[in-house]
Order: sequence, then structure tokens, then C-alpha cells
Amino acid sequence: MNFNARILPLVIASALFMEQMDSTIIATSLPDIAKDLGTDPISLKLAFTTYLLGLTVVLPISGWLADRFGSLHIFRLAIVIFTVSSVACGFAESLGWLVGCRGLQGVGGALMVPVGRIVILRSVEKAKLLDALAWLTIPALLGPVVGPPIGGFITTVYDWRWIFWMNLPFGIVALVLATWLLPNYRLEKLPPLDVKGFILTGSGLTLAVMGLTIAGRGLLSSSLVFCMVLAGLLLLMAYVLHARRVASPLLELRLLRIDTYRLSVIGGSLLRIAAGATPFLLPLLLQLGFGYSALDAGLVTFASALGAIIMKFTVARIVRHFGFRQLLVVNGALGSCSIAAMCFFGPQTPYLVMAGILLFAGLFRSLQFSSLNTIAYADVEVKDMARANGLYTVLQQLTLALGVAVAALLLDLGLWWRGATELVAADFKFAIFVVAVISLFSVLAYWRLAPNAGASVSGKDYE
Repeated sequence: MNFNARILPLVIASALFMEQMDSTIIATSLPDIAKDLGTDPISLKLAFTTYLLGLTVVLPISGWLADRFGSLHIFRLAIVIFTVSSVACGFAESLGWLVGCRGLQGVGGALMVPVGRIVILRSVEKAKLLDALAWLTIPALLGPVVGPPIGGFITTVYDWRWIFWMNLPFGIVALVLATWLLPNYRLEKLPPLDVKGFILTGSGLTLAVMGLTIAGRGLLSSSLVFCMVLAGLLLLMAYVLHARRVASPLLELRLLRIDTYRLSVIGGSLLRIAAGATPFLLPLLLQLGFGYSALDAGLVTFASALGAIIMKFTVARIVRHFGFRQLLVVNGALGSCSIAAMCFFGPQTPYLVMAGILLFAGLFRSLQFSSLNTIAYADVEVKDMARANGLYTVLQQLTLALGVAVAALLLDLGLWWRGATELVAADFKFAIFVVAVISLFSVLAYWRLAPNAGASVSGKDYE
């Protein structure tokens, strides 16, 4: 493998490590943060959703900014924004303060992740793309491995604020490595920014996702929440009409005509709803449902991320042996079953049993996402890579945000059904089962792939 296919992904992943660790650390600390800020843990879904929303709103213009001002400059700016806002989160004295700073973190992440991926897509030839993207995720996956136990330890022994402050040294290291090794891709001839499209998508996504997130929490009246969601959906529909009339729309929806790209988006979206919900639900089940400490919950949940990183070393060989269609169908079903298996966890379930199930869930999820992230670009022309990456990443982050909103909505439904005000283990198990079923429906999309789909990047011989 050449320099670009290995070194560049590792450099970019040093920044992604910081982002991934941050998102998993906060999950195990929700009850303690809620207690300190005087709110309930479910309301802290705003801290999850606002971060993902910041990502989603800014993502569409990240590629254009990188092409206009240079990928190196935008990547370094992203690291600075993320690190500074992370430090500010540690000083939060209210839910609003924390939510606002998490939104800024999302802006930093929105510029960091897709710009790094664009550098890889433009630097590595298609034949080596699968290996390069796998290398890109290996160091980044170390964040979810160490995040839960470290977050639980810090929260239990010290103070939750240090889970944000510890990002400062990682940010400095990532900034130095990027400055030293990252190329500065920039286009001289660039279409004008679709400002109208940015306004329509940004406002539409903000209203729709935030409306779904605060529904049922008493923060706003039900009628106002309904109006927010409706207005958001209408603005997004207006963008679809707008995108059909302009030459260079912000999000190129015409790419959805490519079968492998469209089916990857559909199947991946259903899977990511579950992927966004389970990191929110599982730590709360262990702590609020079973009485675990933050440290104990972190020691259990990190097994999933450990499985994910183990799988990254063998993804390319598995895909080359089975091909994308067969692999996505079978592995997708197994992954959904592994999520449903969490419903059988109880206070007396042995640690090794829970860790084993989560380990396999991480293996299945990692294999599925790595395969989807590769086949999505298999039939996309090089000139369309940046636009394809922009649309794919926006939809990716949007469905993760929806996963948190869906999880919280299911918990509220459980409370309403029981006529109770306090969450119990059964509420979390119900929510986990529903998101597992949602994930299972993704298999229908993979089934529609051609038997030799993605042959240009899988390396499998179909003759």
C-alpha cells in the first residue's frame, strides 16, 4: 500500500479520535451531568441532538469551503473550533450553556469529518479505497473503545467536566499533525455557493429535528412543536424543488439515481437510527434501570467499540470473499438481532455475557458500516466525489440525530403507557427492541442490490 493510502488516513483519524471519544464519553456521564445542571437525563438528549444538528446543518457547505479556501486550512479551523468549544462545555452551568457549546462542537465536527474524507477520496485510487477507508477508521475507533471506561472513571472519581477538558491535548496533537502532513487541495474554478439551498436545508433541518427532539418534554407547547416540525418539513420539500432547478445545488439529489449509492443511503439510514439510539439508551438502562455506576456502565459498553475496531482489520478480506450484497444482507440481519439481544439484559446478567453480546454487536455494526461507506462510492465518478460525500454525510448525521430523538420519544411513550413519571428498565428495553426492528428493515434495501454490486471496489471475482 502506498503512502497516501495509509499515512493520510492515520493523520486525519488523529482528529477523528478526539471527536469519537468525546461522543462516547458523554453517554456514560448523562445522569451525573443532569444532576449537576438540575435537569433530567432524558432532557440531555438535547446535548446529543444539538451536536448532531450542528454537524448536519454545516456539513453541506464543508466541501465547498474546502475547495474554496483549501482542505488544510478548513481542517485546521475545524480542529480549533471543536477543541475550544469542548473546553467551553466543561465550564457549563446550565443545560442551555451545554447545549449551545455542543452545537459549536458540531460545527467543528462538520468541517472536520467530511473534509478529511474528501482528501482520502481524492488522494487514493479506487482499487485501494477500501483499505484506505478502513485505515481511516481504526484510530478513530479507539475513541469509542477508551471513551466509556475513561468517561465513567472520570465521572465517578473526579468530575464530569474533565471529560471535555481532556480534549485539549488531543486537539493540539491533531493540529500539529495536520499542519505537518496534510495536503492542501483547492480548486481554482468553483461554482458559486448555493446560498438559497443552504438557507432552506439549514433552517428546515433545524426546525424539524429540534421539534422532534423537544417533543414531550414540556419545553414548548405541543402546538408550537408541531408547527416547528411542519415548517421544517415544508422547507426541506422546498429545497427538493429548488435543487431540481439549479445547476449546482448544495446537495446533489440526482446522485440518488445511482443504484448502489441510493440503496446504501436507504439501508444505512435505517441502520444509523439504531446506531444513534443505542449509545443513548444503553448507558441509561445500566445506570437508571440496573443501578450501575458510571464507571461500571462504561466498562460494559466499551465492549461494543472494541468489537468494532477488531473488525476493521479484516473488513477488506471479508468483502472480497463474499461480495457486498450477500454480506450486507446476512450481516445486517445478524447486527439487528444483536441489538435486540440487549433487551434480555437484567441486573443479574453476568458482565461477561453482556460484554460478549456487545462485542459481537460491535463486530457486525463495524463490518456493515465499512461496507456501506465503500459501496456507496463504487459507481460515483471522480468529479462527483465531493458532492456525493456531502450528501451522504449529511444524511448519515441526520439519521444519527433522529436516532436519539426516536429513542427519547419511545421512552416517553413507555412512560405514557404505564401512566408513570419515573423510567424503569422495561422502558429502555422496549425502546431498544423497536430500534432493532427499524434496523432489520434495512435488509430489504440491501436485498435489492445487484449480485455483483460494487465489484469495482470489492475485488471479488464474479466470473
